[in-house]
Amino acid sequence: MDRGAVIADAAGETPVVGERAVRSLVTEVGLDDPEDSRVNCLLEGLRLTRERRDEGEEPVLAAVSAPDESVDSDRAIAQQIDDLLADHPVESAVVVTDNAADERLVHVIESRVRVDGVSRVVVRQARDLESTYYLLKQFLADEQLRTTVLVPIGLFLLAVPVLVAVQNVTVALATIASVAGLFLLYKGLGVDDALAVLAGVVRDGLYTGRVSIVTTVVAAGLALVGIVAGVISATPFATEASALTTAMAFLFDSVPWLAIAALTASVGRALDEWLRNARVGNATLNLPFVVVAVAFVVRGFAAYFLERAGVIEPLTVPPMALGIVSVQEFAITSDIRLVAFIVAGVCISLLGVGVAARLGDRLTVEGSAESS
Repeated sequence: MDRGAVIADAAGETPVVGERAVRSLVTEVGLDDPEDSRVNCLLEGLRLTRERRDEGEEPVLAAVSAPDESVDSDRAIAQQIDDLLADHPVESAVVVTDNAADERLVHVIESRVRVDGVSRVVVRQARDLESTYYLLKQFLADEQLRTTVLVPIGLFLLAVPVLVAVQNVTVALATIASVAGLFLLYKGLGVDDALAVLAGVVRDGLYTGRVSIVTTVVAAGLALVGIVAGVISATPFATEASALTTAMAFLFDSVPWLAIAALTASVGRALDEWLRNARVGNATLNLPFVVVAVAFVVRGFAAYFLERAGVIEPLTVPPMALGIVSVQEFAITSDIRLVAFIVAGVCISLLGVGVAARLGDRLTVEGSAESS
């Protein structure tokens, strides 16, 4: 595929179909300009055609072109593809291009036939800036090269600001190195691909009305509230108490909010699963119980350490009277308090296993009966 007047002028009429016709086209284009990258693009098409034939397939080689890069020319290429598919009903295609501008039209072919691959031809002997751009583009698109080359370079550049700060070098150099390092890490770790996938998941969830999208947003807000509450609680101990006491103070106030956030997200996930499959898996049903059990255990340990450090008061049971039986006020020691939280967490976890086993089987049977 080519957006330009070279192939269109040399062929006279497009599309050019068949190996013999493309071989003649290579000669015409090469005689007009031996340094034109379109010659290599046509040769790549011939090479791929030969490989497909050697593998037992019946490939159809065609060159489509338009005289310029206008919208009308793009529509002309689309019409040529429609004509090709009408005469040669193929199942898939491999697109061969020689520049980034032509790759923008790949979606035109994808809307008409499945595209199994895109072959980008780069002339290794080329010396202009455009070929350098293509080589860099191919390098950044290679996942293995990204992870093995770009990530170490990015980490090295991130360390440069620390070194220059010790040596009192200008802040500008440190800033430039940091930005370059972050960019290399961004490309090397494929953060852009992950963000694109995340955006697609969120978009699909909004279009399909998934409950988990709303519950996830609510859970994120509750988790943020929990983190802020923990930081506020731990800040007074940052300079006066030990690191363990500071961490326990953070957990003591943040765990309830984080547990509620996890419960909200798990409920949304369970509702989505039930609406989609008319059943809920045992793991999904058991997840809320696991969250509550873990929250009980973590908060129990945090309360134990804080009470031993004198940060919180012991738990006191007020006096009460039940008929002729009366109970005086008494304090629960930190050890008993910790054991109670641990036992409660284990009991809740076991309760979740039982509920998931019973309710999960019942939902599965009901869903099977409705589907039948």
